Amino acid sequence: MGRTGYFFHPDCRRHDMGAGHPECPARLDAIEDRLLMTGVADALDRREATPATMGELLLAHGRRHVAALRGLSAMLGEEVKAGGPDHYALDPDTSMNCGTYRAALLSAGAAVNAVDAVLTGELENAFCATRPPGHHATRDQAMGFCFFSNVAIAAKVACERHGLKRVAIIDFDVHHGNGTEDIVAGDERILMVSFYQHPFYPEGGARRTDSNLVNCPVPAYTKGMDIRELVELMWIPRLEQHRPELILFSAGFDAHRDDDMGQLGLNERDYAWITERIKGVAQRHAQGRIVSCLEGGYNLDALARSVEAHVRVLADV
Repeated sequence: MGRTGYFFHPDCRRHDMGAGHPECPARLDAIEDRLLMTGVADALDRREATPATMGELLLAHGRRHVAALRGLSAMLGEEVKAGGPDHYALDPDTSMNCGTYRAALLSAGAAVNAVDAVLTGELENAFCATRPPGHHATRDQAMGFCFFSNVAIAAKVACERHGLKRVAIIDFDVHHGNGTEDIVAGDERILMVSFYQHPFYPEGGARRTDSNLVNCPVPAYTKGMDIRELVELMWIPRLEQHRPELILFSAGFDAHRDDDMGQLGLNERDYAWITERIKGVAQRHAQGRIVSCLEGGYNLDALARSVEAHVRVLADV
């Protein structure tokens, strides 16, 4: 115990949604470079992810959704061989290339691998540096750069495979995790707490008011100190009450003040503080067990600095 895992796979770079798209392979390169340059990488147990299985995907998604993405991937591959377009648009923001389906399986698989390693005692905690992200993918729809709901799948695996009775999801992306909400709403084993800019994407923000959801919308230009107060007042009491046996982070870093994707005012010190605060909950109730999965974060420098701050707290370096 005590080690921090770093789950990755080079094929996550093969997913590409076209020139100029903010959710790009360079995000992973920026994170890797920063962790290597600062020496944080030396403290991590690097592990190559394996793809999520159909059974794991179906804990959170409908069979038709999985089959549709797999079929689109096969169709796209045939069209590319025939000289056709190399991307297929699912919506104005989200498209597939020939590497997308495998990358999405690996991104979900990394979250599952990390949960398995942490809950069997191989690791104390873990960070999954994979893409595509997942928290906008609903049970039956890919959207918002997301195809499979990585953290929701991981939470369901923790409950169904490992028998946990209480899991918590912490979502600090600038956008509301509507996909995670869609999948876990009403499942009292899983407490989801989040803050997010509102009004903003996705339209309408939170749609559910189930008792296992703590949704905290904040207006544009909210700063880090206000977020810290919200965490203390709204998140921590519910987390202490829930006594989670495992904590999962949907770790989106696009609420950073330097990230043009949103208009919130956090910096890397705020992300370190949030991680410290949640790690304390994990140490009290979950034997320190945390799995963190990359979501947003599109200013490459701010993303890299923020992930470094987050992972430093996880790894005690």
